[in-house]
Amino acid sequence: MKKILVINPNSNASVTSGLADALLGWRGHADLEIECATLQEGPFGIESAADIRAVEPLLLNAIQQRDDCAAYVIACYSDPGLPACRAAVAKPIFGMQQSAVATAIALGGRFGVLALSQASIDRHLVYLDTLGVSQHLAGEKPLDLSVDGAANDPRALQRIIAVGQELISANGASVLILGCAGMARHRRAAEQALQVPVIDPVQAAVALAAGVLSAS
Repeated sequence: MKKILVINPNSNASVTSGLADALLGWRGHADLEIECATLQEGPFGIESAADIRAVEPLLLNAIQQRDDCAAYVIACYSDPGLPACRAAVAKPIFGMQQSAVATAIALGGRFGVLALSQASIDRHLVYLDTLGVSQHLAGEKPLDLSVDGAANDPRALQRIIAVGQELISANGASVLILGCAGMARHRRAAEQALQVPVIDPVQAAVALAAGVLSAS
């Protein structure tokens, strides 16, 4: 059995719990084991460029210590440390944002992103330009929530639905991406309310990882 390690780079265990719940569908898979882990030394939420820089060496160390795994998912939408980890580790490593965007593009149309804040959007737009996929973006709007708020604020789901409706009606998005690991627990309810595909990036990353491992 091959193991995929999903690492939550922040130290908020409730975010990790939400990731595990989002991946329940993979339980019982004959050939795969999914493990979700919290980076205890990480910040409580990754919400700034400084947080991203701080967590990169911690992620690399965590991955290098888990040679028992066949693939890894960095469960933060900013994909912190992804190039460095890929350069140092000769196993598949998947970032949530890259995986979610690839999945959205495969579904067709243009995608909208629900971000935590305007500062998050500024970073995401630069990253999309680097990936060469900005032409597929319908728009990105902030929820004005923290990582913990996205996971635990009782108003988070209604905020996701309201902003998602704006992206669909005003920006023409036909697919939506939840732009933070803390939103994972809200995907199903948001999709039911909005009636368009809503992508949870950790599910997208694990699906891609599973596909690579099954082909190897």
